[in-house]
Amino acid sequence: MDEFGLIDKYFKSSSLQRNDVIIGIGDDAACLAIPSGMQLLVSTDTLVAEVHFLNSWSPYDIAKRAVMVNVSDIAAMGGLPAWVSLALTMPDFDEVWLQQFSKGLDDALREFNIALIGGDTTRGPLSITLTIHGFVPAGKAVLRSGAKVYDKIYVSGELGAAGLAVSFLKRDDIDSLDRKVVEKKLINPKPRTDLIEIIQNYATSAIDISDGLSADLNHICDLSNVGASLIANNIPIHPLVKKHFDTLALDFVLSSGDDYELCFTVSPKNESAFLASLAKNKMTCYLIGTIENTKGLRAIDANGEVKEIKPHGYSHF
Repeated sequence: MDEFGLIDKYFKSSSLQRNDVIIGIGDDAACLAIPSGMQLLVSTDTLVAEVHFLNSWSPYDIAKRAVMVNVSDIAAMGGLPAWVSLALTMPDFDEVWLQQFSKGLDDALREFNIALIGGDTTRGPLSITLTIHGFVPAGKAVLRSGAKVYDKIYVSGELGAAGLAVSFLKRDDIDSLDRKVVEKKLINPKPRTDLIEIIQNYATSAIDISDGLSADLNHICDLSNVGASLIANNIPIHPLVKKHFDTLALDFVLSSGDDYELCFTVSPKNESAFLASLAKNKMTCYLIGTIENTKGLRAIDANGEVKEIKPHGYSHF
């Protein structure tokens, strides 16, 4: 099977159709219509075998994970995902692998009403590059650079489970149930698209937690020219992280990534309305600190002692 036959069989035929895709897979480029009053968000992520996923994982799960981590980037800016293009590099043509991968891709895209609009297939070490496009109302994109002094810092869920799963990979002494719980968090992350409208309406800045809370919050602080003070006991740590890391659980959560929860800031004047909106939608987010004028990150423990935090998270280099 040549490249075009591969694309037709595994990707083009099952691709979800959207009215804003004028020309999709099959031409030199896609032709797309941006709805009136919207601005376009674009993000690209590359996932490399044995770095972002294991070859032993199901191709179905690998494809779904690739979509989820990209959707998370659009959600973090208050946008709705719409289109993706896929660049897939494979060492060999493997029909069974491709059938499972294309099924996982299609299921994930349909979950968020995303159309596959094109891409490329090549031979080489296994890697997956997705470019995702999303819409946000004009002027409503939530940036990392919008945090202001006195803003409250929130996160959208418990942290550390995915990082714990990574730490378990080279260990054979872990309870099988514990391993299964955290592996699900790592392999099947859930982007917080349920918070998109709330992020649009109330967040002054936002980022998804892919590299670790301290590293990602520090990106907000650097671009906003501010600092942050965290309340150590308020940071929502996954129970299994507490079980396996005990007193070091907080340090672990500050530096472990792949959670794909959102970290965002809310102005004090809008906090009551924000909390009311959460309650109305039966959602929970966690207040973990305050934006300050003094640069850097700090954490206040239960005894009121202040500890400086050195931002640390996953880095490829």
